Amino acid sequence: MKKRIVGFHLDDEQHWVAELECGHNQHVRHNPPWTNRPWVITPEGRAKTLGMELNCKKCDAGAPRDWN
Repeated sequence: MKKRIVGFHLDDEQHWVAELECGHNQHVRHNPPWTNRPWVITPEGRAKTLGMELNCKKCDAGAPRDWN
């Protein structure tokens, strides 16, 4: 299910996590060559992706919210 990004935070290991409108979190690592997300490493890149949709597998599974 597609959900919009509404914010970001760093996890305990300093990896970027997208906060989705549904209340779920999703890691958005830049880990080439497997995952290519250079926009996540700069504040400007993250700001430009606010509102972008990601597929939320937690919504698809009916998981409870990660945050309120």
